[in-house]
Amino acid sequence: MGAPAVKLIILDRDGVINHDSPDFIKSPAEWIPVPGSLEAIARLNQAGYRVVVASNQSGIARELFDMVTLNAIHHKMHSLAQQVGADIDAVFFCPHAAADNCDCRKPKPGMFSEIAQRYKLSLKGVPVVGDSLRDLQAGYVSGCVPYLVLTGKGEKTQATGGLPPGTQVFADLAAMVAHLLKTAAVPATAPAINQ
Repeated sequence: MGAPAVKLIILDRDGVINHDSPDFIKSPAEWIPVPGSLEAIARLNQAGYRVVVASNQSGIARELFDMVTLNAIHHKMHSLAQQVGADIDAVFFCPHAAADNCDCRKPKPGMFSEIAQRYKLSLKGVPVVGDSLRDLQAGYVSGCVPYLVLTGKGEKTQATGGLPPGTQVFADLAAMVAHLLKTAAVPATAPAINQ
């Protein structure tokens, strides 16, 4: 009864949904999903979650790739997701370099403010999943619940420390989603005694 009308989860892209590269993901061919990540998104969809991606893409500002290429990369991501029954509702990205000092580049919360406006809801309690500290910081200051995955830069991020309070750590997106759906299901099944 008191559940929000929209169940939302915010995912970083590189290192969470797909394998990351220190040289950036510059073409659709370089976009390779982490095993189980797209299936995890499908499970989120089946549980009623709208899945949103929030991703820093400074490769555009660095002229490593252009918007046409980024759109092609995202087309591949959406296509592969749909093949396993997964739907990514929206992709928010920051095309700027750190030197641009914009509001949208994580760890600043600009993209998260935009997501809140788009979906007309508070991000308080919304899960945010990332492999780097800045993913989690941007979500945490926006009221999100932070989850670190150890894929991508995750192991290095965990070793460096300084994670936002309450950050939970999982091997990958599939493990995080399994935990989220298991814990979300507990209260729902409890009152089903009187039949």
